Amino acid sequence: MTSLEIQAVRKSYGAALVLGGIDLSVPAGSRTAIVGPSGSGKTTLLRIIAGFEAPDAGVVSLGGKRMADGPQAVPAHQRGIGFVPQDGALFPHLTVADNVGFGLPRNAPQRAERIAELMDMVALDTAMLKRRPHELSGGQQQRVALARALAQRPGLMLLDEPFSALDTGLRASTRKAVAQLLGNAGITTILVTHDQAEALSFADQVAVMRAGQLVQAGPPLALYQHPKDAAIASFLGEAMVLPAQLAGGWADCALGRVEVHDAERSGAARIMLRPEQLQIMQVAPEVAADASGQAACYGAVVDADFGGPVSVLSVRLVRTGNALLLPDDEAAWNTPLQVRSQGIHAPPVGAMVRITVAGQAHVFDAA
Repeated sequence: MTSLEIQAVRKSYGAALVLGGIDLSVPAGSRTAIVGPSGSGKTTLLRIIAGFEAPDAGVVSLGGKRMADGPQAVPAHQRGIGFVPQDGALFPHLTVADNVGFGLPRNAPQRAERIAELMDMVALDTAMLKRRPHELSGGQQQRVALARALAQRPGLMLLDEPFSALDTGLRASTRKAVAQLLGNAGITTILVTHDQAEALSFADQVAVMRAGQLVQAGPPLALYQHPKDAAIASFLGEAMVLPAQLAGGWADCALGRVEVHDAERSGAARIMLRPEQLQIMQVAPEVAADASGQAACYGAVVDADFGGPVSVLSVRLVRTGNALLLPDDEAAWNTPLQVRSQGIHAPPVGAMVRITVAGQAHVFDAA
């Protein structure tokens, strides 16, 4: 198994700075997903790792060997890296067998056996070997592309949005199969994707890029629960960001008193909750009207988006006599909260609900 180390990598195109000093460590045998909005530099970083481009400065090491030291770089074909592009890039005029075995010498002993082994690795029937790419489904084409990349037994596999062209159901099953295959083979993998859910489900480590900087990296659950700032929180999923007053491990906010994960902080701050942390229960309208002396939060359902087992409700908070008013709190009252509820039991539009918070709120780092 091979580890990857990236140190202070910089890249510019003319006056445009694309990578502003990237540091990233990818443990051997692990899967890392690099995510970020368009123009964040993630594809450029992948191309530098692959050897298609050289950095202006910085070091890229693979298995302890330097692949790039500034502009001085080992050619891509000498790095032992597998690469699967977004569209698979199969040769349309070649059979599946010739695509899979493209990097294997024609006179190599047991070449046919190796091709059959690769087909088995990616769960494809060897009966497909005589077909052309256009005779395969999208998922099958991606597996053939993966088999071709595996042919050289790479120490590192690079996946450049390989599932984006597939439909939703096929994308999920193909992603899971590829993750299991690479994990079983112990191949260090880097996935570049714009799909946050894909990154969180595929990777052992998620690296978030923004404006040429790597702003946060870590285990998927850690980034989802404890993002560094509100922009990362929103990029990785739906998030509610509220102003609050902290004291003794609790936050007073528009939702009432909420427990936070940081017992040391005090004073004004911003906290984050995920929609799944909000739990609602329908109540009679007069219950909210008489809530002036209760430590409870109420709202009215103003919209509902039915999604089968789960519905997303828009809930506008209702001011009660005990509501804490903070200087910059107005947006919390004027912007409906997005709350998930069981589809068949979801309160209807117009219903009054009581809102409670499950778990702790995350406190963003002080600016």
